[in-house]
Amino acid sequence: MALRFYNTLTRTSEEFAPITPGHVRMYTCGPTIHDFVHIGNFRTFMFEDLLRRYLKYKGLKVTQVMNLTDVDDKIIRKSTAEGISIQEYTRRYRTAFFDDLDALHIEHAEHFPAASEYIDAMVAMIQSLEKNGFAYQVDGNWYFRIQKFPGYGRLAGIKLDELKMGARIATDEYEKEQVGDFALWKAWDEGDGEVYWETPLGKGRPGWSIECSAMSTALLGNHFDIHTGGVDNIFPHHDNEIAQSVGATGEPFVNVWLHSAHLIVEGQKMAKSLGNFYTLRELLDRGYSPKAIRYLLLSKHYRQQLNFTFESLGASAETLQRLYDFIDNVTSATMKTAVPNPAVTRSVETVQDRFEEALDDDLNISPALGAIFDFVRDINRVMTKQKLSYEDGRNVLDTMGRFDTVLGVLAREAQPLDERVEALIREREAARKVKNWPRSDGIRDELASMGITLEDTASGTTWKRKVQ
Repeated sequence: MALRFYNTLTRTSEEFAPITPGHVRMYTCGPTIHDFVHIGNFRTFMFEDLLRRYLKYKGLKVTQVMNLTDVDDKIIRKSTAEGISIQEYTRRYRTAFFDDLDALHIEHAEHFPAASEYIDAMVAMIQSLEKNGFAYQVDGNWYFRIQKFPGYGRLAGIKLDELKMGARIATDEYEKEQVGDFALWKAWDEGDGEVYWETPLGKGRPGWSIECSAMSTALLGNHFDIHTGGVDNIFPHHDNEIAQSVGATGEPFVNVWLHSAHLIVEGQKMAKSLGNFYTLRELLDRGYSPKAIRYLLLSKHYRQQLNFTFESLGASAETLQRLYDFIDNVTSATMKTAVPNPAVTRSVETVQDRFEEALDDDLNISPALGAIFDFVRDINRVMTKQKLSYEDGRNVLDTMGRFDTVLGVLAREAQPLDERVEALIREREAARKVKNWPRSDGIRDELASMGITLEDTASGTTWKRKVQ
């Protein structure tokens, strides 16, 4: 089956073929680095990571650009309030963002351009827009003339003649009801403090949308394969990008637009006022595993809303534990002297076909995961009857490893036990030798509360760390 995506622009499922055979160039809207990133943003970043990983799984080279917005209204307000530069203000959140990416095992893009580093490219693009009749200036502010661009609003499904035009929009964010000519460049005023650039356009700073148009074309070219983001980016941001980029270059901009649905929390929109607003680091501070968070965020199709609950997060941890136990059991059940089992080979072939067929269909993750758990069940049935041959065991483990290049949840870093846990395990072994079962059971329970599970076998006691 060929790889297909649901293109927001055409509202149809389309077979995907990169412009340059074998090489996918894609742009993903990154964070505005004015605060710690919340889990709603990471739902989108997780979908983009799944997309990137699966394209690579399919043997394609990927060049990904994820922008970092370090110039906008919120950042200026917050840095001014603290009396520091925007560079100093955003540095802490930029560092935190990369720490969070690493915690969730999200692969890094090839490029992370910051808006403040591409001012010259933005100025040049606005000058091209003026030359082509799309940009005009009023009191030092430069605006995009949307009536000049007949396709404006197509991505969001808005017809130009339905828009309430006439106003000029100077803020970085606005609603459909406020549509008007949007700001490309904002003249400096006292509220901006020391945030400005002296340019041929005048003293000021860029609007939000021009940042992405300038950075994407600078790093990926005028015409590239995929642009992604959350559904909240469709309008006005992405419609603005299309208008700016096509208006400036006269070329097609992006072939495929992919957008992820919102994350909601306990059935409600995430909001600080409701007390259900969580950053990744808040969840980690509560003791939840980053792998469990990752699994939850990628476990539902990206175009469907994901309802985040602590119950579902706990279920994700249990699911991962089941997969880890399966891998451990396959490892321990593998013997060089066992005879290869044709049923194992058939199961491997079936799960690989089903996994790829599901993800080829617009990254349909749910049946892909379902195929894996059917595979786990089938191999467990084989292991209840016989040991696995070395060939069978390697086949199963290699298959799970290949899937994990896409999922990013199965690899486990070594986590040595701390001295207190080791001391308790030794004390329990001593208690068992003298048949002090109450103390032995008490230590087992104490270790369980610390996330350490013990298993007594004929060859001794083993331990494993429970996924939280």
